[in-house]
Amino acid sequence: MVTIWWGVLGLLLGGYFALAGYDYGVGMLLPTLSRDETGQRRVLAAVGPFFLANEVWLIAAVGVLFGAFPHLEGRVFAGAYVLVVLLLLGLVTFTAAVQLRSRHPEGNRRGWTFAIVAGALVTAVSWGLFLGNLVRGLPLDAQGHPVDDVLALFDPYAVLWGLGFVALFCLQGLVFLAVRGPAEIAGRVRRLARSFLMPVGVFLVTATAWGAFSVSDASWAALAVVAIAFAAYLTVLFGLNRPRLALPAAMLLTASPALLVGVLRFPVVLSSTSGYQLTVEQAATTPDMAAVLGWFAAPALLVLIAVQWLTWRAHRRPVDEKSLLHF
Repeated sequence: MVTIWWGVLGLLLGGYFALAGYDYGVGMLLPTLSRDETGQRRVLAAVGPFFLANEVWLIAAVGVLFGAFPHLEGRVFAGAYVLVVLLLLGLVTFTAAVQLRSRHPEGNRRGWTFAIVAGALVTAVSWGLFLGNLVRGLPLDAQGHPVDDVLALFDPYAVLWGLGFVALFCLQGLVFLAVRGPAEIAGRVRRLARSFLMPVGVFLVTATAWGAFSVSDASWAALAVVAIAFAAYLTVLFGLNRPRLALPAAMLLTASPALLVGVLRFPVVLSSTSGYQLTVEQAATTPDMAAVLGWFAAPALLVLIAVQWLTWRAHRRPVDEKSLLHF
């Protein structure tokens, strides 16, 4: 049962990155994609119907983390509290700015555009730093308590992940716009997508090689996830001319880091730089509480998947002059 709950958590987090990654990528590139107001509103209209629904996956994942693995969330949030605060600031800024940017038709929107870019950038970097620290091991002492050195969270390997996630989200956002974005920016989207292929490839190769030397207890499942990530990257690399094929591959590529963290040392789900480890059994809640959660989790997960699919079905056509500009 504990392993099933761990799989549910991985599914929710993987779904969040696969779906919300293009939101942040589009947000970071908004001024580059279009410089006039109408063009920027059409770019935002491409992600508009999805971005709140995409973040529901994160809310559901946090709910499962708190409910099914209470001992894990306490250690993780304590060990990376600075990154968690930065992540929340980025998420709130990005979400609020997207919704408030076009609230007043005659208002000055440059400030809101800057907030969208900054919020998306902070979110991307924070996620990369957070997952990079989970791969190398959180800066906790031998008893699992956080150390006083805040700068330990900004280890060079974690910084590599922070920069890599910026490139990863931008590439995914561009592939998404190649499918649903307005026709007038199609050429620019393709050129920008090609320019991000090399940084993403460098991140994948460097993070894999560096991690192979620094992580000594990786599982065979981790190797499978790495292979899937490279296969997805190659599909994007050679499939940019067929965006509807490249988009699922880009979504899988963006979800792969979260899946890697989940299986890297399984059944160990949390490691520290000092040798402290927490297994999935130690992190889990009581069987009675897990059974209670099961009554709510299964129906909620089915509803979440159904609503997401219906939203995609209803908004699968590219944005054009007739599209309703929500933002």
